[in-house]
Amino acid sequence: MLRITRGEESKLTSWYFEIDRGLLGLILLLVVIGAITMITAGSAEAAKMGQPWFFFIKKAIPAYLLGLVCLFGSSMLSKQGVIRLSIVCLVLGIIGLLITLVHPVAVKGSARWAHIGGFGFMPADVLKPAFVVLTAWFLNKMHNVYGSDIFLNKEAWRARWLSWWPYLVVFGICAATFFKHPDIGNLFLYICVLFIMLFVAGFPWKFIPGVVGVMGVLATVVIMTKEHVRGRFQHIFDVDRWSQAWYSINSIKHGGLFGSGSDAYVKDVLPESTNDFVYAAIAEDWGAIGCIALVLLLLFVLNKLINHAIHARDNFVIYATVGVAALFGGQICFNLMTALHLVISKGMTLPFISYGGVSFVTFCVLFGIVMALIREDTWNK
Repeated sequence: MLRITRGEESKLTSWYFEIDRGLLGLILLLVVIGAITMITAGSAEAAKMGQPWFFFIKKAIPAYLLGLVCLFGSSMLSKQGVIRLSIVCLVLGIIGLLITLVHPVAVKGSARWAHIGGFGFMPADVLKPAFVVLTAWFLNKMHNVYGSDIFLNKEAWRARWLSWWPYLVVFGICAATFFKHPDIGNLFLYICVLFIMLFVAGFPWKFIPGVVGVMGVLATVVIMTKEHVRGRFQHIFDVDRWSQAWYSINSIKHGGLFGSGSDAYVKDVLPESTNDFVYAAIAEDWGAIGCIALVLLLLFVLNKLINHAIHARDNFVIYATVGVAALFGGQICFNLMTALHLVISKGMTLPFISYGGVSFVTFCVLFGIVMALIREDTWNK
C-alpha cells in the first residue's frame, strides 16, 4: 500500500502534513451535508417550479467542483499568494459594485446583483475574502508603522497612503453602495466584522457605547428610509399566516425531536427552502437532534478558528483568522435567526449548506486562505 511519509519532501506532502486536517475535514463534512440537503430540500423546491427532483443538485455540481478546487488550491498558497488572491477578489468585487450602480438587477427589492454574460453574482460575496485579508494586512501594517496605539495616534490620521483615511474611504464607498441597493444584511455583517477585528487590534473599550449608538442610528435610518425593510420590520413581532416565517416555524415544529423523514410536507410549500430557510427544511427532515448536531458542527469550526487565532504568532494571521471566524459566525447567526423569525429575512446563506454558487465558492476561498495562513504561521519559523 502506498504511504506518504514526511521524508518525501514536495509541495504536496508538505501541504498534507502541515495543513489543519481536522478543520479541513469539518469543512468537507459540511459540504457533504449541504449536498444531501440540496437533494432533500431541493427536490421539494424543484417540484414547485415544475422541474425534476435533481434540478438544484445538478445546478450546484459546477459550483461544488469549482469551490473544492478553490478550497484546496488556495490552502496551498503562501502569505503573499493569499494577499494577491485577495486583491483579485477586491478588484472583481468593486467591478461588480460598479455594475450594480450603472446597470442594476433587482431581486426581491434589492439591486445587489451584477450580471456579466448571463452570469449573476453578488459583489458583496466576492468582496468577503478581500475584506477580511486586506483589513488584517492593513491593521498589521498600521501597528508596524505607528506602534500599539493606532487609534488615538495623530500620525495615523494624517493624509498619507498608509493611514486611516484611505481605508475608511474605500470601506465607506462600499458600505454606501450596500445601503443604496439596499443590501442591509451584508452591510451590518461587514460593519460588525470590522469592529470585531478593530477590537482585537486594540480599539479602546470606552468607545463601545459610541459604536452601539452609531449602529442604532444606522438601523433607524435604514428602517425610516427603506420602504421594504420597514414593511418587513413591522411584521417582525407577529407571524402572518401563510407568510415565509409562518411556513418556516411550522416546518421546524413538524420536524419534532427526530424529524419527519418521508412524512415531511410543510417544506414542500416552504419558500426558499434551499437558501434563506434551509435550516427550517433541515429541521423538518432531521428534527431537533439533527439541527443541534449541525449547530455543534458549525461551533466546532468556529472553535478551531478561535484556537488558531489565540495561538498564532503573526498579528496578520490573528486578525485574518478572527475576521474569518466573525464573518462565518455572523452569517450563521443571520441565517438561523431568519429561520426562527428573530430577524427579518435578508437573503443570508448558511455557509456550505445553502444553495448559492458564488456564496459557496466564496466560503471555500475564505477557508482555503485562512488554512494557508495558519499553516504558514505554524510551520514557518
